[in-house]
Amino acid sequence: MDQSSESARQFLRHTLATVAYRGGKTLRGAPPHFDSFHIGDKTRTPAQILAHMGDLFDWALSIAKGQQTWHDSTPLPWNAEIERFFAAVKKFDDFLASGEPVHGSVEGIFQGPVADALNHVGQIAMLRRLAGSPILGENYFKAEIAAGRVGPEQSAPRREFE
Repeated sequence: MDQSSESARQFLRHTLATVAYRGGKTLRGAPPHFDSFHIGDKTRTPAQILAHMGDLFDWALSIAKGQQTWHDSTPLPWNAEIERFFAAVKKFDDFLASGEPVHGSVEGIFQGPVADALNHVGQIAMLRRLAGSPILGENYFKAEIAAGRVGPEQSAPRREFE
């Protein structure tokens, strides 16, 4: 693998860690029944968004393995869906860490499923605020985010603000 491919792959892994960090922050401490919070007939609930995010990372992994497939999952119970999300991110990160060849372009994987997931993290954060349970803002530049740290256990925020 050439140096630029390895660099792109490491940047993608750091992006996955960023999704896990920011996603974890929006999911922790959600109020009861937040999973079904609904703001309109044409919008997704947090559980539907989170299920879609798990599907995005399953799709990203299938692209990277050269066997692109898509599946629309029915949301699981909230805590199971949270576990599924982190497991899907971890499977994809483990693949990237393995050194196995990536069969799709890293840039395409970033601009498709990974960027979409980042967008959806923001939607869940917005829904938390609308549901009366906002998360604190944070200086994410100072956050301790590291490639490979993609599970629910993340470092504590370094600089939060209201």
